[in-house]
Amino acid sequence: MGSLHSCRVLIVDDLVDNLFFMETLLKAEGCIVDTADSGALALTKVETSPPDVVLLDLMMPDMNGFEVVQRLRQNDRLPFVAILIITANRNMSEEVLKIGVNGFILKPIDFNEVLEKVKELCPCQSGHDRQS
Repeated sequence: MGSLHSCRVLIVDDLVDNLFFMETLLKAEGCIVDTADSGALALTKVETSPPDVVLLDLMMPDMNGFEVVQRLRQNDRLPFVAILIITANRNMSEEVLKIGVNGFILKPIDFNEVLEKVKELCPCQSGHDRQS
């Protein structure tokens, strides 16, 4: 499949098991992974240290994925960050793309799909390594 060495990924999900699963998968491929269990924490982490890709659960308490995307896209101080929405709602695919994300992943999560989509969106995979 090829390594995702140095790709910086932030995983946002309110379920600890989902965070662990995705973190383990991406670290095994060489990604630098951070996690957030809420939308508010995700916003703070993106502002502090913008990742290359955000894997964002759509349905979370307090601040859902739609709100997180809206706040990220409206913040002119942030560089463009690729966002992949994770959702179990198969009827939401078109609506999700209209909110300014780069794609979506349906639950149950497929290992290969996650790796393929992150690889497509990570700038370091196209020879454009970001300066730290």
